[in-house]
Amino acid sequence: MSAVGIIFSNIHDRNISELTRVRTMASIPYGCRYRLIDFALSNMVNAGIGTINVITHYNYQSLMDHIGSGKDWDMARRSGGIKILPPYISAFANNQNELYHTRLEALKSINHFIQGMAEDYVVMADCDVICNIDLQDLINDHVESGADITFAVQKKVLSKEAARRNTIMTVDEAGRITDIKSKPNTFEGEADMCLNIFVCTRRYLQQMVLDAIAHDYKSMTKDILMRTLRQCNYRAYRFEGYSAEISSIEEYFTHSMELISDKEKYDSLFNVEERPVFTKVRNSPPTYYSETSDVKNSLIADGCIIDGTVENCILFRGVKVGKGAVVKNSVLFQDTFVGDNVSLNCVVSDKNVVIHEGVTLSGAPTLPFYLEKRKMI
Repeated sequence: MSAVGIIFSNIHDRNISELTRVRTMASIPYGCRYRLIDFALSNMVNAGIGTINVITHYNYQSLMDHIGSGKDWDMARRSGGIKILPPYISAFANNQNELYHTRLEALKSINHFIQGMAEDYVVMADCDVICNIDLQDLINDHVESGADITFAVQKKVLSKEAARRNTIMTVDEAGRITDIKSKPNTFEGEADMCLNIFVCTRRYLQQMVLDAIAHDYKSMTKDILMRTLRQCNYRAYRFEGYSAEISSIEEYFTHSMELISDKEKYDSLFNVEERPVFTKVRNSPPTYYSETSDVKNSLIADGCIIDGTVENCILFRGVKVGKGAVVKNSVLFQDTFVGDNVSLNCVVSDKNVVIHEGVTLSGAPTLPFYLEKRKMI
């Protein structure tokens, strides 16, 4: 039994536009030294999937730089490995020459590639949901149930705002999906939320894409799943571990802070012995803590220089914090420079930001102060 992976790198860019102006959703830094795509990639690698295809859209230069040859995931191979698929790899994939907006349009754009796949099963995943899931168990459950498509779901209590951004599924006692709500406007409460991870046979995917092209379908959920719910066998695989949905800058900040405040959630992502999370290795020097530094309850990557106070923060590689500076409850991306006597609270700074001495910036947990890439203040 062989499986191939497909990762959608750009599908949810609009949800967090602050961080995706210059990068894909998949390339957003997370958890001190990772990118969002690392979780989807690692889940597939840990399941023994030897061929992984990443569908791109635009702004994927940083994604290509991060993945490289795939050696950090042990995927630098003569056969298989990681392949980055640009949009519309064939001349006839899109007559209007427009970029896609949905998963189904993305799959239609690489139809020529899909028709040439030879693996038995296809595992597909977005990059907006962070989790450490056993995909091999998901594949086995799909094979045993004989389902057409098996979706990974998790029971959560959703606010109206969260429900509007997600697909909600009703599942019976046998595990069959009996109803699907796509981004409902009025729903609120406990429900099975789709984690945007699903598996089907290769032949089923090939036929679904061909039907979508023939009927000019746009949305997989609305045009295919909802229409064929009674005729097809769609099933749910319940995931019981920790998951985090990144659909806004506020949620990104909240879930980042959870890594510091809740060790159980951190361990469920990064300390699962049989399912490690891989990322690009940079071999930076160790972080330097001077005699004037004071660091508490923070995640700090290598290559940093800390002369001031850092509390409840996530610092990526190469961050510099000057003397007398106080940085609290903040997320500072790679190579951020914080000058002397700077005060930061609830701040998210993108890469290569420079904050000159004496500056005070403060946001709130529900509305972090965001600094765009290469901003100087």
